[in-house]
Formats: sequence, C-alpha cells, structure tokens
Amino acid sequence: MLIDGKLVESGSRFANISPTTEEIIGYAEDATAADMDAAIAAARRAFDGTDWATDHAFRRHCLTQLGDAIRENAEELRRIDVAELGVPVTATGLTVDTMLPRAAQLAELAETYGYERPLPNGAGILRREAVGVVAAVLTWNCGFFLWIEKVLPALAAGNTVVVRPAPETPWGSTFIARLIAERTDIPAGVVNVVTSSSPALAVQLTEDPRVDMVSFTGSTAVGRRVMAQAAGTVKKLVLELGGKSANIVLDDGDLRAAVATTVGQSCAFAGEMCGMLSRLLLPRSRYEEGIALAAAMMRDVEVGDPADPATRQGPQISAAHRDRILGLIATARAEGARVVVGGGVPDVARGFYVQQTLLADVDPDSTIAQTEVFGPVVCVIPVADDDEAVRVANNSVYGLNGAVWSADRERALSVARRVRTGTISVNGAHYFQNAPLGGYKQSGLGRETGLWGFEEFLETKAIGVS
Repeated sequence: MLIDGKLVESGSRFANISPTTEEIIGYAEDATAADMDAAIAAARRAFDGTDWATDHAFRRHCLTQLGDAIRENAEELRRIDVAELGVPVTATGLTVDTMLPRAAQLAELAETYGYERPLPNGAGILRREAVGVVAAVLTWNCGFFLWIEKVLPALAAGNTVVVRPAPETPWGSTFIARLIAERTDIPAGVVNVVTSSSPALAVQLTEDPRVDMVSFTGSTAVGRRVMAQAAGTVKKLVLELGGKSANIVLDDGDLRAAVATTVGQSCAFAGEMCGMLSRLLLPRSRYEEGIALAAAMMRDVEVGDPADPATRQGPQISAAHRDRILGLIATARAEGARVVVGGGVPDVARGFYVQQTLLADVDPDSTIAQTEVFGPVVCVIPVADDDEAVRVANNSVYGLNGAVWSADRERALSVARRVRTGTISVNGAHYFQNAPLGGYKQSGLGRETGLWGFEEFLETKAIGVS
C-alpha cells in the first residue's frame, strides 16, 4: 500500500485468486480502519498544506514522470490484468495501450488548462480550482482504465486522492503505487492506495468528512449506497454505474457488422463491461437472419486461458459472479426465452467460465431484458419499426450506451437522438477518449473521459472585482 508517501504493510493480507485457475496467485495487504484513517489524513494534509493544487507546472512534471514510468512498464500491467482479471491478452490493448496517450494528455492539461477567465461584461473572474480530497473507489473489470479516467484526472486538476481498489483486483493499483513512490516526485500524501478485503473500509472512505468528493465505478445497487453514504456530508459525486444498452439494427443497417460488435463485446471482457450492447434489437424482417449470424459467431469464440493469444473469452471474475450469471440465464428460460447458444459452462478443467449465451424471443419486460447481467449473455428482441426500437431501447432504468445501424445516416441520427442514453454510436463510430462517458437515469452521475472528465474534478468560483 502507499500511505503518506511510504510503501507500507498492514497487519494481515488477503489472497488474490486467479479466475482462470481458481488458485491463489499471491496476496495483498488487508488494511485496517486505522490504515484508511491515516491515508485520508495524509491526503487532507497534502491538499491543505502544500501547493499541489496551485503549482500547475509541477503537476505536469510529476504526471509526465508517472506516464513515462507506466509506459515503460506497460507489459507488466498487461500481465497483471491477464492474471488477476482474466482478460484475454489480446484485449489488453483497451486497458493498457489506448490509455497511454491519455496519460500524456492529462499531464499537459494540468498546466495548460485555463483555470481563470474573465466573467461576461468585465464583471470579474471565473476561476476553476481543485475540489480537494477525492475518494477513488475502483471496481474490478477495467484494469488500468480506471486509473486513467479517475485517478489521473483528479491529480491533473490539483486534487489529492485516496484510491480503494476492488479486492478482486488489487495488484494493478499497488503496482502503480510503487511506480509513484519510486519513479516520481509526487509529494507524500497526494496519492494514497489502500487495499482491503472488507467493504467497511470503502464505507469509511465515502463517509469521512475530510473527503470532499467520491468517484465510483460499479453496479447501480452499490452506487445507490455510495450516494447515501456521501449524503451526510454532501460530497460531490461522479458515479459510473450499470447499463443494459441496446444495439438497434434498422432494416437497412449492416446486420453482420452490428452483430459482430455485440458478440465482440460479449467475449473481450467476458461481457463484464458496463457499456456492453447486451440487447440486440432486430427488425422482424431480419430477425432470424440476425439470430443465425450471432449464433455462428458465438460458436466460433475461443474460450480458454487468457494468456493464450488464441483466446477471445476468458473467465468471469469469481465463482459467485459466474453463479449469478447462470442463475439469470435459468430465470430467462423460465420466463420464456429461447436459448440458441450456450446457457451453461464450457468444457474447461477449471476457472470461472460461462459459455457465450444467445437468448432469442426475449420479452422486453422480462428479468433478463431489464437486469444488467455483466456476462457473455446477449438478448435478441424483435421490433416492428424505428418507433418501437426507440421505445424498447428506452424501456430500461439504465441509459449508459447504445448503437444504431442504418444505411441512411440521417435516419440513424434521428433514432440516436431519441434514445435516452449518455453515449450512442452510429454505424460503429468510435469516439471514446475524446468524448464524455456517462449515463442517463440510473446509469450514473457526471462524466468521465475527455475534457469533461477532467473538469468533473474542478470546482467553479466567481470572483467579483471592482
């Protein structure tokens, strides 16, 4: 762990379990409440007692050092993601390679962002400044991505941070903590990393009055609890929560490309992606054709050891999560869904695996259509026309992601504008780091990525001048 500039141990450790082998691959420090208290105190002192928040050039220098260290150790980060998360090595480009330019961008932004600008009509100054102490509560599914889109933007904006990694994936965060301690000039207390097997320490962090802001990624159910915990001290919140995103294929859309997009997402991270396009909405005229395409693609997915470059789908994160997915598939069967592909576990000797699963004839109001599965499960739903596609897409408590496919760009845009979701792509367009990522409805609060993600970690002050 990293607390107040020092790499420290706790009184005990907890096991890091490989989702691929079901074996212990190592250990992480199991922090106590006293450890968390020390980390919060260090972050508070560093924010209140140093010029970290105001010395923009120094922050750029430190974050450039960190970015360089991360780039030099990218292969080790890749190995960690494969080992503790079970992501296929061929998919680590998303969690590692595409993130490296963002680190450099944030380092530059730390110095070049316009923190002060004139108010209209010469009335004074509009100033943007750091929020204070940020609690970064990380989930387990995205590896290094969450550091890039939570911790580094918070630091670039001048905040100090206490990072609480998910207990399922502690090593990525502790590895970066070591780089901070050994390879950068980041002052003591600016970054603190506290690993723990107990959710009680996350509660301690989000409730502590010395913490000014909480940035959390995880399920909507846990997000609601985080909101309640932060409410006592009215903390600023950024919540990136669940999704049940719709992939809408219009009758003139590229069906093969659309289906390939959904199947690709269902296997790259074993479906453990909040923005996965898990509902495939097909026109009735092409419904069976789309099901056949998806079934063929899913049957071709190579499931196995994530360290093998031939593998396209690795394991789920834990036995409990695997069993939850299988339970939802069983519920879908009971509620009338037709299992076209999968529905169980693959023929592997060990590991927390679930088969690629394709469910057809899914009722839009059924449990499987309304619940975030967070696994390799795709629901196919027939729709009559564009209007019904929009209604079905919006029939969800979530609103995180989406996609529309049509040969008519304006028609696709018309549908995209009507879908209540924070991000949506037309014909497979990629926007990613240059656009805001976040949700409508119960998919979250605030935005990550791009300039918007950086600005979430800033307060706004109006200074009147006469």
